[in-house]
Amino acid sequence: MDVLAIAPLGNLADWVRGRGLAVLLIILGSVLLARLVTWIGGKVTARIDASAGGGDALVRSEAAKHRHSLTQVLQWVAVVVIYTVATVTVLSTLGLPVTSLVAPATVLGVGLGFGAQRVVQDVLAGFFLITERQYGFGDVVSINLAGGIAPAEGTVEDVTLRITRMRSVDGEVVIIPNGQITKVVNLSRDWARAVIDVPVPASTDVTHVQEVLREVGEQAFADEELAKLLLDVPSVMGVTSLGLDEVNVRIVARTLPGKQFDVGRDLRSRIALAFRREGIVVQPHLPEDAPDREVTS
Repeated sequence: MDVLAIAPLGNLADWVRGRGLAVLLIILGSVLLARLVTWIGGKVTARIDASAGGGDALVRSEAAKHRHSLTQVLQWVAVVVIYTVATVTVLSTLGLPVTSLVAPATVLGVGLGFGAQRVVQDVLAGFFLITERQYGFGDVVSINLAGGIAPAEGTVEDVTLRITRMRSVDGEVVIIPNGQITKVVNLSRDWARAVIDVPVPASTDVTHVQEVLREVGEQAFADEELAKLLLDVPSVMGVTSLGLDEVNVRIVARTLPGKQFDVGRDLRSRIALAFRREGIVVQPHLPEDAPDREVTS
């Protein structure tokens, strides 16, 4: 009885020293290798950000944005490949014939294919998002989603083949499956434009209003702090619409990408002060927050 009891223990010890140890080493090696890939990816993206972004996370070169997103995707793919290879190797080490699993895996794959169409759609959409450089890390975007829900707006923090993670102006983290994206408005591509429509009574001297707006634009461009955000002197486009009681005069400013909102707020303040000095009345139903529009080059 003692011999029979000791034999299984001996077999177990031999298995632990043999295949068990090999399986443990494979699992440990795959985890360490995945961590190494993640660490290298973090170092690469940090270097890209440091060399291209400077002190402003919104103003980056388009090439740097694309390299950052591509590095994140390659890191994700590498980790998936490492764990997949490790799983197959562990199965082979345990003596499970991998070739015999082909047929069940095929059936399972077909079943998952029907059930995971959304995942495949997300991955394909993410692939085209990255290869076409629609947006990248650090871009300010407005994304329309399927279903007609309100657009998601914010700064892109992460782009993978499956999801896009962005942070809204309120600090909320928004995660969007790439397959649900129907339209992307990139507010920080190459350059942006702040458009301000100023409504004034129809009886106002429009020529005088345009002169005041032109002076405001010149003073803004002469300001050392604001000039860093402007690409040229804001230009007055003239009257854009006529009404029974009011006319709209437009002033346009080309800005650094993502800075049209800051420039728009500053210009509105300057316009309000200049109009008060000149005695020009602004129509009381001025929109609370006229949208800053962006045009890409």
